Amino acid sequence: MRKLKPVTPGTRMMSIASFDELTDKEPEKSLLVSLGRGGGRDGLGHISVRHRGGGHKRLYRIIDFKRDKKNIPGKVIAVEYDPNRSARIALVQYADGEKRYILQPIGLRVNNIIMSGEKVEVRIGNAMPLRNIPAGSFVHNIELRKGMGGQLSRSAGSFAQLMAKEGDYAQLKISSGEIRLVHLDCMATFGQVGNIEHENISFGKAGRTRWLGIRPTVRGVAMNKVDHPMGGGRGKSKGGRHPVSPWGQLAKGYKTRRNKTTGRWIIQHRSK
Repeated sequence: MRKLKPVTPGTRMMSIASFDELTDKEPEKSLLVSLGRGGGRDGLGHISVRHRGGGHKRLYRIIDFKRDKKNIPGKVIAVEYDPNRSARIALVQYADGEKRYILQPIGLRVNNIIMSGEKVEVRIGNAMPLRNIPAGSFVHNIELRKGMGGQLSRSAGSFAQLMAKEGDYAQLKISSGEIRLVHLDCMATFGQVGNIEHENISFGKAGRTRWLGIRPTVRGVAMNKVDHPMGGGRGKSKGGRHPVSPWGQLAKGYKTRRNKTTGRWIIQHRSK
């Protein structure tokens, strides 16, 4: 991470990533697809996610979350920046000539050899079923269902710790503090996702969030009573009630989880 000199008001508190680990500036063209911008709108054009829109144009990098290139060694030929995620990505060229992007874990560098499969060495960047990973290890890009592709622990610096194995299931402790069961046949990648300093970056100015497609948010207490349940009042007010959304739903502490079918796999919720 690099802090800028305070030569302008925007750079006074600004910090940026150093990008020292990057080895290639141009992405692999065969793994790029165009990415449409919905502006937070659904198929009918209605806003389904507020405060989204604009931002810099991006091309999507196709990431190999399934790691289904079994028992074929691959060589890391580049570490690149991905504008669509907080983690860095590594370009891997396999022995048969195919190239794929994977998430770059801490310690994976250019010229390293990686593999995925049932019986591969427990080493940084290698993907294997959870049953072959020692207890206590850090893993990322974890499948929730066999063959579905990694869904857990994919952002910068994230990991899950393999706590124990019991029967056909492994107990994983995720970064949020949640402990959940995952089948031992599900694939996971050994190691922790890189770019761990990402959470310490300070934007410094409003423009940097606009580059990311995040639009300004107006506080409810700053609105009129007709526009928000917490609006109105003479002068500055505290809202007069617990924080709510514009439609009256509690914003802090109110449980909105409705998926009871997967609740049995969660041993300990992140909220304790």
